[in-house]
Amino acid sequence: MRPVPSSGEMLPAVGLGTWITFNVGNDAAARDACAEVVRAFFADGGRLIDSSPMYGSSQPTIGHALARVGPQPRLFSAEKVWVGDAERGAAQIEASRRFWGVPRFDLMQVHNLLGWQAHLPRLAEMKAAGRLRYIGITTSEGRRHAELEQLMRTQSLDFVQFSYNLMDREAEQRLLPLARDRGIAVLVNRPFRQGALLDDLRRHRLPGWAGDLGCTSWAQVALKFVLSHPAVTCAIPATSQVAHVRENLAAAHGPLPDAALRRRMAADVQAL
Repeated sequence: MRPVPSSGEMLPAVGLGTWITFNVGNDAAARDACAEVVRAFFADGGRLIDSSPMYGSSQPTIGHALARVGPQPRLFSAEKVWVGDAERGAAQIEASRRFWGVPRFDLMQVHNLLGWQAHLPRLAEMKAAGRLRYIGITTSEGRRHAELEQLMRTQSLDFVQFSYNLMDREAEQRLLPLARDRGIAVLVNRPFRQGALLDDLRRHRLPGWAGDLGCTSWAQVALKFVLSHPAVTCAIPATSQVAHVRENLAAAHGPLPDAALRRRMAADVQAL
């Protein structure tokens, strides 16, 4: 569990992303499979589910899953607004809420900084009125870090979201320390590089230090590296498989690497 700095609320350190994996259209079997992922996620202690209007049919897939699984009072709903102006943003947020079937979102984020000048004041108004609990802003794949850093310094944000993993570590230089200094929660997207990192690593045996951390897979190694950074609040790997969501959530348990082992992990993976 990790605290949200602006409130002290505790969140599990592993959440559930839905990019690509929940974009299944009207495929009934695939929608039901996603519902079973959500069921397993909650059963093993998960709370935070993250999505976006950019993610195709992911939002109605989440709504289908929540309806099938039943009421989940512990759900922490994290959504995004992804349109250029605030007026259209309000309609998009309402459409997203209806897709999910929730009374309100816990967190609303400006997706990839699009139209943040218009959206952040509107989101702040919604938060003050009790229509949102937290507000934030996102980017991915290392894009626009300089602009994000400036917003973290000047705007009132509860959350930021960006990419961070064993191979993409630019965030360690400025964004992660700044988030800790400013009291901003951090959601980490792409902890597996959209699966590409794991595809590369699975060709190799787990190092001996993986057992010291209680890791039985490269996915758990990758997640424990991310979670061991003190500024990280929650990593949000995406999956469409029940076994993988359980494996991911298990990475939040047991020991985490210290600073020396983090350096060794990064060096060993880089060498592989």
